[in-house]
Amino acid sequence: MTPEQEHEYIRQARKNPPAFVHLYDHYFPRIHAYVRYRVDSVQDAEDVIANVFFTAIHELGRFKWRGEGSFAGWLFRIAHNLVADHYRQHRRVALPIQSSDSLAEPELTSHAPLPEEVLTQQETFRQIHALIATLSPRRQEVITLRFFGGLRNREIASILRLDERTVAAHLSRGLQDLRQRYAVQAKDVAEVAV
Repeated sequence: MTPEQEHEYIRQARKNPPAFVHLYDHYFPRIHAYVRYRVDSVQDAEDVIANVFFTAIHELGRFKWRGEGSFAGWLFRIAHNLVADHYRQHRRVALPIQSSDSLAEPELTSHAPLPEEVLTQQETFRQIHALIATLSPRRQEVITLRFFGGLRNREIASILRLDERTVAAHLSRGLQDLRQRYAVQAKDVAEVAV
C-alpha cells in the first residue's frame, strides 16, 4: 500500500468505519506477529490484537496524518500500550520474550519440502527466541518492533518515545550481542559434538 492509498483509506474510514478493512488487512499480519511475540498465551494475544484494532477504529478521528509511517507508528503505539496494559491488568511482569514452548512455531504444511527441514526451522526459531530473551528489555522491544512489526527506526522511536539515534544504537548493539551469543552457542554445540 502506498502512503497516498493509506491516507485515502484513513479518510474513507473516518466517514465510513467499514472502510477500515483495507487498513486492517494491511496491518493485521504485522500487528499479529508483534503482539503474539510479546504476549504469552494465544487467547490473550488474540484479545489484545482485537483491542488494538477496536481502539484504532474508535480513535481514528484523533489520528493526525504526518506522512509515510505515521499511521504505522500510531497503530503500533496502541499495540505497545495495550500489551503493557495486559500485563498490568493481570499483575504479571511482562515477559520480554516468551518461552519457546508457548510460541507459535512454523508449521508443517503441504508444500514443506521435507519434515527434517521443518524440524530444523523450528529448532532455529526456538534458538533465536532464546537468544533474544537474553537481551535487555529495551533492546528486545526494539528488535521485536523492527523484525516482527516491520517498523523503521523512525517509527520505533515514535512508539517508544526515544531519539531515532538511540533506537539505531539499541538495534545495532542488540544485533551485535545476538551474533556474539549465537557464535558462543554454536561453538559450545560443536565442542559437545566432538
